[in-house]
Amino acid sequence: MTSNETEDTRWMRIALDEAMEAFERGDWPTGAVLVRDGELLARGQNRQNTRSDPTAHAETDALQIAFAVHGADVARGATLYCTMEPCPMCAGALKLAGVRTLVLALRHATLRRTDLGHYDLEAFCAMTGYEVELRQNVLEADYLALRLRWGRDPVAPAR
Repeated sequence: MTSNETEDTRWMRIALDEAMEAFERGDWPTGAVLVRDGELLARGQNRQNTRSDPTAHAETDALQIAFAVHGADVARGATLYCTMEPCPMCAGALKLAGVRTLVLALRHATLRRTDLGHYDLEAFCAMTGYEVELRQNVLEADYLALRLRWGRDPVAPAR
């Protein structure tokens, strides 16, 4: 295993822990971890259901916590580990925050999501000029098992 693979697995396990907490609370099981230079800056969870807020995604949660603790520029050059491919809203937030590397467990295409049309992160990057290093499928099977436990249609509106 390379150094990146080892680190990716380490941080993704923490993101999975965040996803499990969200799941146990009744939110969509998605977790995120923001890291820069080997330092954990923030953890995030999806909180859409418990906050009744459609913008309360794991990625935005992690960014908001990092900004509150470390300041507005903390994400520049950082890596975000996320259990699920970011939606367009979150991809926009990551671009504006300056996140340079994105490590994913699962992609929308794997779930056969149809609610986002032809969207994927690469299409967002091409459309907006967002240059991000992408690494994927890190602990994919572990996260997919959690998503299957969730048992909800990924395109159904949050309750």
